Amino acid sequence: MNRDRARSLRNNATEPEKRLWDRLRGWRKDGFPVRRQVPIGPYIVDFACHSCRVVVELDGGQHNSVEGRRSDAERDAWLEANGYRVLRFWNSDLQANLPEVLETIRRVLAERDPHPGRLADAQPPGPPLKGEG
Repeated sequence: MNRDRARSLRNNATEPEKRLWDRLRGWRKDGFPVRRQVPIGPYIVDFACHSCRVVVELDGGQHNSVEGRRSDAERDAWLEANGYRVLRFWNSDLQANLPEVLETIRRVLAERDPHPGRLADAQPPGPPLKGEG
């Protein structure tokens, strides 16, 4: 049942989810296979990197209600009790500060990387070489 619901959520992603996914999906080549709308236990999380045990949640206004905060706290407690680190960002944070959100996610993934140092020699992407741009 959760798999069908996850598939439906992937097919009906919000604009902020699409925007973040456009960036995170390329991180597989760096050793961080991030997936979207992933069932974990009784929950479906927005994004997860299982190898680093990190969950990323994007929150809209409904998460700011009393019920939303309570539900998120229960969900976060369950995920953390099962070894996941939960990162939450407001949709507005993503809109205003995408580079900072990405840097925070990458830093936490690197901290929790089961293969530390694998990115030590990786060079940040630079401008394309002549003839490649």
